Amino acid sequence: MRGVVFAGKDRKSSEKELPDLYSHVKILICMFGKGRKMTVREKWILETKKADFNGLAEQLGVSPLVVRCMVNRDLTDVDDMRRYLNGTLEDLYDPLRMKDVDRAVQILLAARGTEQVAIASDFDCDGIFSGYILWRAFRRIGLEAEIYTPDRVREGYGLNERIIDQAWEDGRKLLVTCDNGIAANSQVDYARAKGMKVIVTDHHEIQEEMPAADAVVDPKREDETYPFSGLCGAGVAYKLICALYDACGVPGQEKEELLEYVAVATVADVMELRDENRILVKAGLNRIGSTENLGLRALLDVQGLSGRKISAAHIGFVIGPCFNAAGRIATVKESFNLLMEEDPDAAGERAAHLKEINESRKAMTEEGAEKAFEILEKRRLSEDGSYGESGGLPPVLIVLLADTHESLVGIIAGRIKERYHHPVIVFTRTEEGLVKGSGRSIENYHMFRELMKCKDLMERFGGHKMAAGMTLREENLPELERRLNEQAVLREEDFRPLVRIDAAMPVGFVTERLIEELSCMEPFGVGNAKPLFAEQHFKVLNGRVLGREKNVLKLRVENSRGNRCDAMLFRGREEFEAFVRKEWGEGELARMYEGRENHLDVALTYYPQVNEYQGMRSVQIQIVSYCRVKR
Repeated sequence: MRGVVFAGKDRKSSEKELPDLYSHVKILICMFGKGRKMTVREKWILETKKADFNGLAEQLGVSPLVVRCMVNRDLTDVDDMRRYLNGTLEDLYDPLRMKDVDRAVQILLAARGTEQVAIASDFDCDGIFSGYILWRAFRRIGLEAEIYTPDRVREGYGLNERIIDQAWEDGRKLLVTCDNGIAANSQVDYARAKGMKVIVTDHHEIQEEMPAADAVVDPKREDETYPFSGLCGAGVAYKLICALYDACGVPGQEKEELLEYVAVATVADVMELRDENRILVKAGLNRIGSTENLGLRALLDVQGLSGRKISAAHIGFVIGPCFNAAGRIATVKESFNLLMEEDPDAAGERAAHLKEINESRKAMTEEGAEKAFEILEKRRLSEDGSYGESGGLPPVLIVLLADTHESLVGIIAGRIKERYHHPVIVFTRTEEGLVKGSGRSIENYHMFRELMKCKDLMERFGGHKMAAGMTLREENLPELERRLNEQAVLREEDFRPLVRIDAAMPVGFVTERLIEELSCMEPFGVGNAKPLFAEQHFKVLNGRVLGREKNVLKLRVENSRGNRCDAMLFRGREEFEAFVRKEWGEGELARMYEGRENHLDVALTYYPQVNEYQGMRSVQIQIVSYCRVKR
């Protein structure tokens, strides 16, 4: 059953600069090992969207390949393409176009010199940086402010009465939320009943009706006319501060000083890198490497990133997780204290501590994920030891990890979804017979809508299509699992991840110049994936295991045209070895590592990249997916 099916005939492309580059084939299905024991059937799709690639390339001054990649990302208008490639801060929308920004600015201006501000933030990365942006900007215009956050375990997400009472006792009569508040209707009423003025800044969906705040700044308001609704909480806070700075005559350069914080929050909160987000992140990334924030600079240093060009991947996998970790297993004050630190030595100590917290979080996550995988592997085996349809798993996976820290269940759910490509909810026990869960979904399963059908089982519940959080009594867990699976309308096809390929490109076309051309599409991330290419029939000439943890596989491969290059697999060495053993046998794996003649014939999807080592530069490819080819 394992293999990849190619349909159609190769024919020359009309692109004059790169003949024979695009093969009009459709890659249908491949079998790819996602986990050490679990095999996921992937569907590889070669994008074949039509456009005048050569004509657009001439207008934009880029290669037809870049145009093709933009078209594959649903950019069809030449002006939109120009903004995608060359957008600057001048292309950002006027913040006053967002509902209630003008009202919020007037409230803040009136409060200068007369009132103190309470900033009600959240404990994740977006909440941290949106809170810091407001705190720093309020101080700049003469507003004394303090940040208040909920306790993740005891209080959960969002504004609560304890925060309001504490702020009131501290003499703070103006409350400004960030990255939360749009669903805090009763809490906003409570604050206003005390005599507080309330400004809500948020980016989440309105659940029923808007809170009765003095100003509600949220681009997802039903009556909103702002052109872009995809900002994160820090992005919304930044737009408010831009309008506030304009009203106060603060130089534009000081707005730009906030961009690095918006960039971290946008990437860490997994927002789509489209439209304004793309401009904000691109500008912020250009600043982070030379940041003047002592805490952020110290964190780059302890993570070995000083002096390097910072990418969205560095935020997503290194910087963001460190700030998130404090709010998960320690206290969010660790993150705020690092950003606010003004002593270099103390900043270094705080950054090192934050790194330690994150390392602890990673170890705890790994332990919890391994327990979950063990539970599911036992469950998927039938009585005769074989696997049924969908690998012997039900459509919706429910896992109870009784002793796992509740702040980690969402990360673990994401790991499970990545391996099995099923909707999954991971629960842990909290107190008084309750369990708290966090879910992650797949494209064809609307998790929030399906959970709404089981709302009667919930104590608390919220979410959207791709993720949800809930609390319920443990005794109701079996009933929740039964209902979700009985009601799930999912096919085997839905459990196959889609791999969208921009072009079928022989590696002989990959050059440093081509890689440089593709770099104009950065930053890459959600909503703007790295360009992905594919080629059939690679011989594997040899293999080497690299890395401190022996988890990196370096292959030397040769295509049917005789072009050779290094192919790096940075995750999943064990999975690749299991794949080779199953398809060709243990002997062939040994011959691969010994560099001897073997029968390995694989198709690869890949990113091209430049490897720089000891002053030497070479072109290599990074493997994303692989499979055996049927000739």
